[in-house]
Formats: sequence, structure tokens, C-alpha cells
Amino acid sequence: MTRTPVTRPPGASREGRPAARVRARISWHEYLCGTLVSASIVPLEGRVPAEVSELPAERLLAGTPQLQVRNFFTDPSQQFFAGRWTASRGKWRVHYTENELCVMTAGRVVIESASGERSSFGPGDAFVVPAGFAGTWEVVEDCSKIYAVFEARA
Repeated sequence: MTRTPVTRPPGASREGRPAARVRARISWHEYLCGTLVSASIVPLEGRVPAEVSELPAERLLAGTPQLQVRNFFTDPSQQFFAGRWTASRGKWRVHYTENELCVMTAGRVVIESASGERSSFGPGDAFVVPAGFAGTWEVVEDCSKIYAVFEARA
């Protein structure tokens, strides 16, 4: 597989972002832009270093969740991303500006909309969180998922 590098943020290496970098807030578009682009089939496994994310205190509702993202693909438009995400137990507020397809591979999550609609997902479950969704994301069993994110430019 041949990958072509695209613009990277300061401090990012040729192989991608440094594994030890910790993000202060979660923003798919900010985080995923600048990662590697490919014109070949991209398996969502292998040697992409995981990045650790920290939730802003104002979004955290319970626990001290540890979140890791391994982005394997970014399209040339910098609007579509795919990879793997893991998280330990905790609960936080979310507001999606992107559309995200999630396929749970382990653990269990409960997602609740601002209007009180609750959905629970576990291994093998697939779902889409649409742009504009607001509510909470709770990891009730340490989990992992495969994601595909599309964030349209304004």
C-alpha cells in the first residue's frame, strides 16, 4: 500500500502524528486533518500509533475515561476519515458536527440524546450518529469501535 503525505500540523512526523501527543479537546476534523492519504485499499489494522485524547472538564460527567484514536485513512478533501477508537469507562457530553458510522467491536456504550432517547450498543452493532446530534456518550464496558467520519466543509 502506498500512502501519500498531506499537510501535517507542527510536530507531526512523516509516519503520522506522534504516539505520545495528548489532545486537550475532541474535534474530529481538527484531529484527523493532516493525516496520511492513500489511493490504495487501506486495512484498518496495523502499525498506526494511537493518540490519547483528554475530555475537557466541562464535558466530563462521570469517570476518568481514557480515549485512543488510530486514524488509518483521510481522503484528499480532508472531509472523510476512517479508523479505530477505544475508550475506558466514563460518561461525557457530545455535540456532533460530523456524521459518523460506528461499528462496535468490543464493550458496551449507551448514547442518550438531549431529548432523552437512549440507545445501547455492543459488539457487532453498527449505527450512525448524524451531524447535529447532541446528548451524552457513556462507556459502560471498556469498548472499541471502527469509525468512518464525514464532516462537510461549511
